[in-house]
Amino acid sequence: MVVRIPKHIWIEWHDLNEPEARDVILEMEDGAMYTALYVTFGYLERQMMLSHDLSRQVPDAPQVYHAVLDTPHVIVPNLERDTIEDSIDNLLALETFESVFTLVTESEAEAQAPAQSPTTGRRATQEIAAVFLNSVLLVEDDDTTTVA
Repeated sequence: MVVRIPKHIWIEWHDLNEPEARDVILEMEDGAMYTALYVTFGYLERQMMLSHDLSRQVPDAPQVYHAVLDTPHVIVPNLERDTIEDSIDNLLALETFESVFTLVTESEAEAQAPAQSPTTGRRATQEIAAVFLNSVLLVEDDDTTTVA
């Protein structure tokens, strides 16, 4: 059993007008970086309302409340740092972390291996992950908020 220990956790705001969703970027002690989207019930409700409002504008479309989640989402009651960190600890303890978080770095062996085909979805390199971190608009790191 490999024990995975987070080294840094960044909580990112894309849009200050979206109070119910945050990207979470995590660096493990081994340098691997992961990301996941954390949302609240209010976010899901708003997505369902948007689908309904859109269906009202399309002729012959049934008016339905629904939300389609194309990427893994972690649904939490609030987006406080403690809630997110406790959720990460829980996912690691239950060994379900990698089914929710997306690995955005690759190992040395993966980086050296040729791509099997042009459509093979290879993970981002450490450099791309660093650019990803540096391009955030607003990041909460530990107990401080900084603008990048």
